[in-house]
Amino acid sequence: MSEDLVDLDGGQTRMEAAYGSDDGDNDSSAIVAKEEAALGAIFEQNYRSWDGNLGPRWVRNYAIFRHHVFGLFTSKGHRNYNPFVRLTILVIFIGAVSPIAMLFFSSLFGGGPDGFIDKMWGVNRSNLWGQVLGYFPRNLCYWPLLTALVVGGMISDDRRNGTSAIYFSRPVTRVDYTLMKYLSVAVVLGFVIIFSYMAYYTLAIVFKGEGWAFLIDTLPMFLSGLLCSILLVITYTSIGLALSSISQSRFFSAIAFLSIIYGTKLVALLVDLQFETSILYILSPYDCLAHLGQWLLGLELNYSHSLSLSIVSLILMNVVSIIILVSRVSSLEVTRE
Repeated sequence: MSEDLVDLDGGQTRMEAAYGSDDGDNDSSAIVAKEEAALGAIFEQNYRSWDGNLGPRWVRNYAIFRHHVFGLFTSKGHRNYNPFVRLTILVIFIGAVSPIAMLFFSSLFGGGPDGFIDKMWGVNRSNLWGQVLGYFPRNLCYWPLLTALVVGGMISDDRRNGTSAIYFSRPVTRVDYTLMKYLSVAVVLGFVIIFSYMAYYTLAIVFKGEGWAFLIDTLPMFLSGLLCSILLVITYTSIGLALSSISQSRFFSAIAFLSIIYGTKLVALLVDLQFETSILYILSPYDCLAHLGQWLLGLELNYSHSLSLSIVSLILMNVVSIIILVSRVSSLEVTRE
């Protein structure tokens, strides 16, 4: 190795030249960048076609689904949910099934004087509606927060980190990608919302030892509430994923979802109190669902505008959200430089 100092514009710059030979240093020569120099191959890269069998389509789709859903329970090989997010979801789930404890106490103590506990926590139209669409605490604290935690980063992380390039470098279509993301969010929400609702109804019958007559009387109400819970999961999933697909920040999608749910509710409430009209409730996803749910369960409607307006608004919310989701997924990158 030799070192020379070269004067460039009044300064000095060190120039180093490497010497080498085939067998020792007797015939030293500088290795320079020229066409004749045979420096050898640094590496050899060959591309060979895949001769094996690809897994079926459902296996590839299940891998996407498993990545997001199983990440709630284990981080090894799955989506890494923050421990705070997991703890919050657990608290929400415990809060959702908490009425079951009151049903159990009711079965032990006979419902208290005049059946007070049964009236407060037993199966009836108002309680079945409240298990899904009750504003406090479920649609004020539980369901919007649960959705925001789940959809945050569901698609925005792929857009920010370029993970979509990994998905689409495999034989995964954009349709399958969208469906599996949608199904992953819906399953997590459904596990908390629908499962807690079904557990409440089932254990109420078991604890009280009700017979077939009670089951036949309450089954139509139960099915109506079940339909409400499914519509709630679909609507919140559509809006949440649409917001997650238009940004690269999981914080934005979560806050934007909460802003839509709470903001539209608050504005419609203020207009209703000031001008005594409920027409702006058609802009609130929760109130459209609540309006439809009250009608399905045969409760007195709390809204003065037509039910058809709430149904049309609910359909438009889902359609627009899905259109936004599909269009944004179609723009996800396929390669990452």
